[in-house]
Amino acid sequence: MNTTHHPTRRGALQLLAAGAAAFALPAFAQWPDRPIKIIVTFPPGGSSDILARIVAEQLGRKLGQPVVVDNKPGAGGTIGGALVAGAPADGYTFMLSNTTPIALGPFLLDKQPYDPVTAFTHIASLGSAPLVIMASKPSGIASFADMEARARKDGRLDFGSGGPGSIGHVHGELIRKITGANLVHVPYRGGAPMTTDLIANVIPVGIDVITAYVPYFKGGQLTPLAVTGTARSPLMPDVPAIVELGQPKLVLENFFGLSGPAKLPPEMVAKLNSACNEVLAMPDVQKKLVDLGIVAKPESTVRFEAIVKEQVGVLASTVKSAGIKL
Repeated sequence: MNTTHHPTRRGALQLLAAGAAAFALPAFAQWPDRPIKIIVTFPPGGSSDILARIVAEQLGRKLGQPVVVDNKPGAGGTIGGALVAGAPADGYTFMLSNTTPIALGPFLLDKQPYDPVTAFTHIASLGSAPLVIMASKPSGIASFADMEARARKDGRLDFGSGGPGSIGHVHGELIRKITGANLVHVPYRGGAPMTTDLIANVIPVGIDVITAYVPYFKGGQLTPLAVTGTARSPLMPDVPAIVELGQPKLVLENFFGLSGPAKLPPEMVAKLNSACNEVLAMPDVQKKLVDLGIVAKPESTVRFEAIVKEQVGVLASTVKSAGIKL
């Protein structure tokens, strides 16, 4: 008697699916089995670089493999961004993503090197840092309302930033677009020379990330007018947030996150999001971030993706309407 059983079509498909799952499972189960790289799109020593190293140390402990930081600056952050966008989706190359390589850099070039939404898997929010709108003491500008009034009275008001296409430059253009106050950009090669001219009242107003300017506010050389977040900065709790001044459309925070190439496995994304959120919950990590002017902001992957899309929409439109190019 022949007892051989021939599988039905449904049974054969189930066997094939089980075989495929068994083949795929070990690949993820073994991840990571070698060092992981986080690309930073800025030179060493800045807030993005320091944040990446803080997160890398703790992620390495949680994942059981070293996480190394590799600095790839240039072209508005798009050199490093393009490296990550073109990397294999195998879980070994990531980016310390933030506003510059995601929502600014790609739109400042004549040829957009990548789509900042679809070219990446935006995995985890790490935090955000507001900008500060500030004035020189001799200018006599003591508030955001003063700044608007001066611009309207004089017909124009010069403002400085750390360079063409910087986040401070774009925010000044956003102020002009939303309020109608004629702010005229004066570009500098970094925040240090801008600070020198701001203190000397060569320019009356400057816009930049808040961190480097706190000593000048406390020392009385510069006047902070507003921070551009939804809440006050823990570095300067006496300075109003822009939303308190009735300007919700002027909210612009430099976001920080972890992103990788498009089409990363969902299980890997979930594991990394959870690990990043655990790192952000550590009190010593939170303190280090506050010292950098960054507020830890753990989010779900879905929420982080929404934050990225929203900022890309606002800044791409502002860059285009202002004709800003690198």
